Amino acid sequence: MSKNLENHTYDSSARVSKEETYSQSNDENHPLGLSKTITSEKELEAEAAEAADLLKKPISQRIGIILICFCLAFGGFVFGFDTGTIGGFINMSDFKRRFGQKRRVAGSNQVEHYFTDVRTGLIVSLFNVGCAFGCLVLAKSMDLFGRKLAIAGAAVIYIVGILIQICSFKKFYQVFIGRLITGSAVGLLSVVCVAFIGELSPPDIRSLTVALYQLMVTFGIFLGYLINFGTNKNYTNSAQWRIPLGLCFLWALMLIGALFFVPESSRYYVEKNRIEEARDSLAVCNKLSKDDPAIQKELDVIIASVENERLAGNASFRELFQTKNKVFQRLVMGVVIMSLQQLSGDNYFFYYGTTVFQAVLKNFNGFQCSIIIGMVNFVSTLPALYIVSRFGRRNCLLIGSLGMIACLVVYSSVGVKRLWPDGYSDNNPPTSKGAGNCMIVFTCFYIFCFATTWASLAYTLCSESYPLRVKAKCMGIATAANWIWGFLISFFTPFITSAIRFAYGYVFMGCLIFSFFFVFFYVPETKDLSLEEVNELWMEGVLPWKSTSYVPKDRRKADYDATLATTDTGKGFKRFF
Repeated sequence: MSKNLENHTYDSSARVSKEETYSQSNDENHPLGLSKTITSEKELEAEAAEAADLLKKPISQRIGIILICFCLAFGGFVFGFDTGTIGGFINMSDFKRRFGQKRRVAGSNQVEHYFTDVRTGLIVSLFNVGCAFGCLVLAKSMDLFGRKLAIAGAAVIYIVGILIQICSFKKFYQVFIGRLITGSAVGLLSVVCVAFIGELSPPDIRSLTVALYQLMVTFGIFLGYLINFGTNKNYTNSAQWRIPLGLCFLWALMLIGALFFVPESSRYYVEKNRIEEARDSLAVCNKLSKDDPAIQKELDVIIASVENERLAGNASFRELFQTKNKVFQRLVMGVVIMSLQQLSGDNYFFYYGTTVFQAVLKNFNGFQCSIIIGMVNFVSTLPALYIVSRFGRRNCLLIGSLGMIACLVVYSSVGVKRLWPDGYSDNNPPTSKGAGNCMIVFTCFYIFCFATTWASLAYTLCSESYPLRVKAKCMGIATAANWIWGFLISFFTPFITSAIRFAYGYVFMGCLIFSFFFVFFYVPETKDLSLEEVNELWMEGVLPWKSTSYVPKDRRKADYDATLATTDTGKGFKRFF
C-alpha cells in the first residue's frame, strides 16, 4: 500500500466523491507505480475507456482468453447439473425406496414408497441454504487466498458433499447434510467464478465471457435431465441416482484441472501489491508483451481503482439505509428484483419439472418432458445477450413479465379446468391428453421468456446500480434475498401443489403482475451508462418511465432540457407514455 494511504485516516461516514483525488505519483515511495496521475473517478472512467480501445482485437484473436473464461464458467455447469438432477432423484424408484417412506396402496395389499412433502421440500431446498452460506460467508476467501485457490477449495468442499450423498444407504438425513455442503460450495463458486471472469476478460468481450457462466448453467441443467433419463430407463437399483452423483466427482476434478491453465486475477495481485505478477497476468490474458503500453494503461486503471476502494473504506450497514444519496432506494430495488426473479416460478419447473409432467401426462415419461424444458432453456440463453444489448434492461424485464404472465394463465387454466374434466383423483390419470400437451407447450414458451430476460438481467441490473462504497454489501443482501426465496419456494412447493395443484401457477402469475408494475414505476434504464452516470441518474431523480430518454451531463447538448426526465405534467395514464 502507498505511504499516503498508510497515513490516511477517515471516519466511518467518509465518502469518496466523484471529484475526490486518489492520485499517486510514480516515485520510489509508491510501490504500486502508476505511470501517470489519475485525479478523479471520471478521469478513471476515461482512462478505462482509453485502455479498452487500446486492447481491442478481432474476436478471432480472443480465442485464448475465451477458452480461459470457459474453464471458469464450468463452475456454472456444476450448479446447473445439480438443479437438473435433483428433481429426477425424488422420482426414481430406488431413491424413494431408500430414503422415502412406506404406505399401503388403497384397495390392495401392495406397499409403495413415497416422499412426504416435508422430506421432498428439504431434499431440494437445503441446497439453497448452503448456497446462501457459501455466497455470504465463504466468498470472502477469494480476497484472502486468491480466486484460483477459492475455486479449488470450493471444488474440494463439493467433492466432500457428493461423497456424503453417494455413500448414503438408508438415512435420509445423510442426504440432507450432503446437500447443505454441496450447496455451500456452489454458492462460493457462483460468486468467485463470475467475479474472476469479469476481472480476466478484456473490456471489449467482457459481456460475452460473463454470459458464458449463465450459458453453462443452462447446459448443466440440460445434461442433468439427459443423464437422469438414461439412468432411470436402464437401471432399477441405486445406479439410477449414484451414476449422476458419481459424475459430479468428474466435474469437480475437471474444474480443478482447468485452473492450471488459468492465470490468477491481476486485480488480486494488485490488492496484494504484487504488481509485476499483475502485469504478467494482463499480458497473458491479452496476448501482448508485458511492456506493451496498452498493458501499462490497463494496469494503471486497476491500480487506481483499487486505491479508490481503499480510500472509500468499508461502509457500515447504517449507510445502507440513507435516503439522501438514494442508497436505500437502490437497495430496495435490488432486493425486490432478485426476489421477483425467484417468484417468477422458474424453479417450480426446473426443480420439480419431472414431477409436474408425470402428473400432467400419466402415460408419458416425465423425464422426457424435462429434457425438452432443459433444451429450450439452453437454446434460449444463446440469443439473450443480443436481446438485452439491443432492447435494454428495463424493456426486456417488462416484456419478459408479460410473456410469462400469458404463459402461466394458459398453463394454470388448462391444468385446473381441462386436464381432469371430471375432477382430480390420485388414482386416475388425466383424461385429456390434449390439455397435457398444451400445458407442456406453454411451459416451453414460459422458459423461453424467462431465459431471455429475467434469468440474467436481475444480476446485471443490480451490479450496475450501487455506488462503489456500498456495492459489496448491497449485492450481498440482494443475492441473499434471491437464495432465501429459492429455499422458500423449493421447500413449500410440494405442500402447495398437494393442496391446489396447477392453480399454483396463478400465484406466480400474481407475482409477475406485480413485477411488471414494479419495474415500470421503480426501475430505471441503465443500458449504455457508466457506473458514475447511473449514480447521476438516481441523484437527479429521473422518473423510471422517462429514463430511456435520459442523457448524462457529459453528453448533453445545449438544447437538452433536464427537467423533461425528472418531471411529468401529463394527466392520467398519458403521463406515463
